[in-house]
Amino acid sequence: MSTTVRTLPPRHRNAMDFYAQLEPISLDDLVAKAAMLTRIDRKYVLHRQDLAQALGGLDPHTKVLKINGKAPQPYRSIYFDTDDHRSFYLAAHKRRRKFKVRTRTYVDSDTSFLEVKAKGPRGVTVKERIPYSPELANKGELDNSIRDWLEHKLVKAGQPAGISERLEASMWGTYNRTTLLMADGSGRATVDTELDWASRQGYIERPDMVIVETKSGAQASQIDRLLWASGHRPAKISKFGTGMAALDPSLPHNRWNRVLNEYFHD
Repeated sequence: MSTTVRTLPPRHRNAMDFYAQLEPISLDDLVAKAAMLTRIDRKYVLHRQDLAQALGGLDPHTKVLKINGKAPQPYRSIYFDTDDHRSFYLAAHKRRRKFKVRTRTYVDSDTSFLEVKAKGPRGVTVKERIPYSPELANKGELDNSIRDWLEHKLVKAGQPAGISERLEASMWGTYNRTTLLMADGSGRATVDTELDWASRQGYIERPDMVIVETKSGAQASQIDRLLWASGHRPAKISKFGTGMAALDPSLPHNRWNRVLNEYFHD
């Protein structure tokens, strides 16, 4: 049986806020509807001018996350690494046992979390987080009271003992995020705009760059299919790894060469 998919009217497809007309969904409802997915994640990098055209065919029953009536939401992340860039190098060389430590702040609500994403001995990626002080998060500081928690998570993931004591803020990043839930509930996606990065090596902003990440089940989501139809394919990008490589040319960058050459090198 065939299914007719209605698309957004042309007047919305040509605007950057093409999802402004979508039905809102709360954070609690979004988590309840999408949390049980067996996820396949794909990332895409677009020029901002191409976004509305690429996603202009969205089913109008797609829902957009709104918090306090607002979308998108501004995020701030601070990444932590050792002075010899252990976290970065493990990502750059695609090692099995890698880790990422960051604070994430939801700017509008002034709420912060400390997050650990680690890949352990069996190759399983685990992401865990705990509430964190927004004041410390904004300063890029790790409270000694959470070092034991960090140490346990990182050593369990195959990192050397004492690793948590060596972590310090290495890179800052901000962006605006719009979160979408597919009309059929088969997946969700995030659209990140107004991206910038900063470290001791400098500052980069990329207002023309958009990162779309889809999270779907066994079948590709509608957004994946729309992006493919527009000629966009999944890209290798990590806000942390790609940002660090862009800010410091002395660091290895081969893993993210295509994105760096197209979006960061003038």
